Amino acid sequence: MAENSSCCTPESSCHSGGTDVQVGEVTTTYRVTGMTCGHCEGAVSSELAELAGVSSVQAVAATGLVTVTSKAPLDEDAVRAAVDEAGYELVGRAA
Repeated sequence: MAENSSCCTPESSCHSGGTDVQVGEVTTTYRVTGMTCGHCEGAVSSELAELAGVSSVQAVAATGLVTVTSKAPLDEDAVRAAVDEAGYELVGRAA
């Protein structure tokens, strides 16, 4: 049997690279109205991806949810402005 059968490193990192959330990142889900298709998802994602510190954005028109991963919590006014710029409305954080 191997000495360390865990997939985790001594630094408590279970995986490396890929789309895994890195230690210290913040994931926030927002509710956005008006998205109806893939183009809408792309427009919202593109605007939010330009915010400082954002590492990934996933928008889903069917649910109206946009999940943003960033290095630190984002200013909600900046998120609102980016969503507005894309032509949609930020309702707020999803519960």
